[in-house]
Amino acid sequence: MQLKELSSRSGVSGASIKFYLREGLLAPGSTAASPRADYGPGHLRRLELIKTLRGVVGLGLAGIKEITGGIDDPGLGTVELMGRVQSIVLGLAEEAVPDHPLMAGLVGPGRWADASSRARNSLNLLLHRMDELGVPANPRVLAVYAAAVDQVAALDVGHAEQAASRDELAGTVAVGTHLYGELLLKMLAVAQASRAIRGPEG
Repeated sequence: MQLKELSSRSGVSGASIKFYLREGLLAPGSTAASPRADYGPGHLRRLELIKTLRGVVGLGLAGIKEITGGIDDPGLGTVELMGRVQSIVLGLAEEAVPDHPLMAGLVGPGRWADASSRARNSLNLLLHRMDELGVPANPRVLAVYAAAVDQVAALDVGHAEQAASRDELAGTVAVGTHLYGELLLKMLAVAQASRAIRGPEG
């Protein structure tokens, strides 16, 4: 398909498509069979991803470029790509943060993988911050939270791994991280309210 049809089928203006081409978010079309560039299903998938990252997740150009660059990097494995998308959507900390004492109960044999990541940096940062504010995390509460979110993570990762392409994988992780994170917080608020209404015996 040529630019006009790509624009019509994707719902993205021709001017925007040309901008994405210039910025490297979208690969150039093929010119082998025609003097005018020809575009295929991969271009439609990429435009759908860009629309999702902008309209649903609310990312700017820099974040979108970092994600599409990761998708197009053959040296970046699936796990690393998922981590990159998650980090960009959540704004996770890049700098290493010393492990909080409570981290020992969360990572290691039989628990979460003991590996450095932006997610781990950010969790350590938050635990240290809670100490500084005088509201340290309760180890018992942390253990209950860890067990619950581990089950949610298993569902999320399983769903993402079914993606048919790296673009679809990135979109699934981005939307899941953004919307399901909000969903978990709202569900927790409803559950807490329900417990309070029912009382200690409920």
